[in-house]
Amino acid sequence: MDQGRQVFTVDLLERYAAKGRGVITCMAAGNDVIVIGTSKGWVIRHDFGVGDSNEIDLSVGRPGEQSIHRVFVDPGGSHCIATVVGPGGADTFYTHAKWTKPRVLSKLKGLVVNAVAWNRQQITEVSTKEVILGTDNGQLHEIAVDEKEKREKYIKFLFELTELPEAFMDLQMETANIINGTRYYVMAVTPTRLYSFTGIGSLDTVFASYLDRAVRFMELPGEIPNSELHFYIKQRRAVHFAWLSGAGIYHGGLNFGAQHSSASGDENFVENKSLLDYSKLSEGAEVVKPSSMAVSEFHFLLLIGNKVKVVNRISEQIIEELQFDQTSESGSRGIIGLCSDATAGLFYAYDQHSIFQVSVNDEGRDMWKVYLEMKEYAAALANCRDPLQRDQVYLVQAEAAIASKDFFRAASFYAKVNYILSFEEITLKFIGASEQDALRTFLLHKLDNLAKDDKCQITMISTWTTELYLDKINRLLLEDDSALESRNSEYQSIIKEFRAFLSDSKDVLDETTTMKLLKSYGRVEELVYFAGLKGQHEIVVHHYIQQGEAKKALEVLQKPAVPIDLQYKFAPDLIVLDAYETVEAWMATKNLNPRKLIPAMMRYSSEPHAKNETHEVIKYLEYCVHRLHNEDPGVHNLLLSLYAKQEDDSALLRFLQCKFGKGQESGPEFFYDPKYALRLCLKEKRMRACVHIYSMMSMHEEAVALALQVDPELAMAEADKVEDDEDLRKKLWLMIAKHVIEQEKGTKRKNIRKAIAFLKETDGLLKIEDILPFFPDFALIDDFKEAICSSLEDYNKQIEQLKEEMNDATHGADNIRNDISALAQRYAVIDRDEECGVCRRKILTAGREYGMARGYMSVGPMAPFYVFPCGHAFHAECLIAHVTQCTNEAHAEYILDLQKQLSLMGGEARRDSNGTVSEESITSMTPADKLRSQLDDAIASECPFCGDLMIREISLPFILPEEAQHVASWEIKPNIGSQRSLSLPV
Repeated sequence: MDQGRQVFTVDLLERYAAKGRGVITCMAAGNDVIVIGTSKGWVIRHDFGVGDSNEIDLSVGRPGEQSIHRVFVDPGGSHCIATVVGPGGADTFYTHAKWTKPRVLSKLKGLVVNAVAWNRQQITEVSTKEVILGTDNGQLHEIAVDEKEKREKYIKFLFELTELPEAFMDLQMETANIINGTRYYVMAVTPTRLYSFTGIGSLDTVFASYLDRAVRFMELPGEIPNSELHFYIKQRRAVHFAWLSGAGIYHGGLNFGAQHSSASGDENFVENKSLLDYSKLSEGAEVVKPSSMAVSEFHFLLLIGNKVKVVNRISEQIIEELQFDQTSESGSRGIIGLCSDATAGLFYAYDQHSIFQVSVNDEGRDMWKVYLEMKEYAAALANCRDPLQRDQVYLVQAEAAIASKDFFRAASFYAKVNYILSFEEITLKFIGASEQDALRTFLLHKLDNLAKDDKCQITMISTWTTELYLDKINRLLLEDDSALESRNSEYQSIIKEFRAFLSDSKDVLDETTTMKLLKSYGRVEELVYFAGLKGQHEIVVHHYIQQGEAKKALEVLQKPAVPIDLQYKFAPDLIVLDAYETVEAWMATKNLNPRKLIPAMMRYSSEPHAKNETHEVIKYLEYCVHRLHNEDPGVHNLLLSLYAKQEDDSALLRFLQCKFGKGQESGPEFFYDPKYALRLCLKEKRMRACVHIYSMMSMHEEAVALALQVDPELAMAEADKVEDDEDLRKKLWLMIAKHVIEQEKGTKRKNIRKAIAFLKETDGLLKIEDILPFFPDFALIDDFKEAICSSLEDYNKQIEQLKEEMNDATHGADNIRNDISALAQRYAVIDRDEECGVCRRKILTAGREYGMARGYMSVGPMAPFYVFPCGHAFHAECLIAHVTQCTNEAHAEYILDLQKQLSLMGGEARRDSNGTVSEESITSMTPADKLRSQLDDAIASECPFCGDLMIREISLPFILPEEAQHVASWEIKPNIGSQRSLSLPV
């Protein structure tokens, strides 16, 4: 212990605390309240919290000299119980801090109360709740008092000692709320025994249960002036207890946890029991027993004589002795006793006149040393206040492990030391002992204990650890050659551990340094593993390719984090290594550009393959073309070239006949290069494919010429494809006919019959005269007699058909002449009240009233007019004006021009007197009549109200652009300057 600092200090609190009411006989404290009892029957209450005190005389009405035997105060300082003893017997009183008069507990008359147990969990300022009183004759009673009722609620008898009747000297009570109710634990002491009572329910039921079962007790023989029982209270809970017995101080921990929550009453709440022998406290041969005791968190305060010895509860060593400044009056009796205030954390000592305060100053500051000396390392660490103290604990543990040759355990403790020993000193200990494995363990633990900010140190230690792992792996291989094959060997376990370390440390290890280390030790597998952790996928894939493990390489390449460019880089090697797996991986990979894979596919295609082997490149290209709808010409050209190299040209023909761009706007029907395809097919002698390509390129003559070399039927089919050009179609069929005639090897007559049969297949496109030049000059006409006759009959039929068509045309012309003659006789009936559709005047208005239309002659007194079959009628002048206004500008100018020409002509042609129009008059029309006819066509070709002119007017605006000025004249504008105020008469 640090002797320079006192843990406990003594101060005089009150010199004459009895205030002349006798001498102090007993004392109790709680919540900065001290209550003392005097030899003259007075109870004096000192409240240091408010600086007040009061006195109560309990000897009033009692004969003889009275003395306070015991006084008790609750932890809150509100409730007080005192027992007064005199010639007339004993009485027990209850008083409250707010009362001026005490209340005698009449049911306890004659009983000397030695101990009181307060219910610390339930007690309040206004109610005591359950309180247990222990008497001199070995009885236990329960009382409860409410301050507002001014009297006790009840007093119940609970228990009595019958086996060994002794006085109850001290009591303590603890409660706990559990599921079944409230659990009580009561500890009571007599001069020789410590009793334990426990149960669930009420105090009545708890103690009633002991009628049927034995009471648990601990017996220690010996005599002592005053048997005391103390609970140390921390956060309103009893943590440990101490019994001042005749044999020593019996103490231990208290545990009121859930494991003791059953209904049985036999549980033992006491843990880590121990007995402090008084002989440890005496320097001489004679053992002196304490007369009083107080308990702190780590120490016992023992009153021996006029001194208080402070004993460490854990080490059982005396650490301090407290002296008291007593007066000469009190010197004869000395210090009477000790008491504690658990609420305020203070201790008190008292003699006949004075009260002394014992204060505690950080009593746990050196407890870590105490526990460390006792080798209780966990408790020592729990009581350490700073890292230096913890380092000392770890150092002691490490040195103890080193002494016992447990280097791995020592490594774990050394790793926690940060200040006392340097990193280098610790590592030299393991290096000096040649404990490489322990050194590695130390480094691993050190990494766990380092802060994340120590990046440089973490990297260096991790690198050193990597090298130690590699050294360990090599040593294992040297020691055991079969370690590689055995799965459960130490070698395999250290490999797993090393890989786990690499995975955990991938972010702190230097990539270049680590890879050099792994390479220098020949650990290729671990190098690949670390490269994968660091995202060096190229190294990993290259390794798998070298090992021939294409599937593993493809698995790496398919990871989302791997760049797509690596797919293209390793494609040539992978497709040669395993074409099936590579193509499957390509098809499973999204966003793969097939164009960049063309070099790899061409390399694979250039190598020889078995005839029955599935061509993987063709499979992938077909997937791109048909499933992915790829439009890249390079992809299509490569697929076409592979089809062309196959023995069977069916796949090539199907590919050429596909229209890949079908349905696309302004898109091609195919994406391959037809010229390249033609050259390729000619080179590979795929003639049918060449015919198709010629046809697709509209080179029909070349297609038919090439098809004739392969199959005349194919040539005929190609010739039939030409439908829009009759001359070209005939030319193609002539080529076929010439080929058929020249290739026929039979007799002459058979040759001629074949040619005539061929003519029938042309559906009349070719005649016998078309193919005659292809026959030899010495062919006899008799052989063509049937064909010539048939041809002549066809011509005859055509001539007869032409005659019929000419007769039909003649009859049609006659009908037209008759219609023209009848047209002059057509008329329409006009009502005399019929109005013009434009001006709404009567149609039959006199010409002089209306005004003659320009270019027209009036018929009698009437103005010229038009009547349409729909019934609408218009004056000529009105119709011209309406049509000119509603039609487009060019047409209007044309009408006005015609009207102007008619007006300029001085002599207008007159109609026949009878008004008829003969055929001769039609052919001999004057220029004026021609102009008038053109004007009629321009303005009267259709009714302006029923024809297209009216429909087109829908799109015209109501207000024309030229009428904008007229519209503006109607706009209302305020004339502010000319406003006048007019006074109106009311």
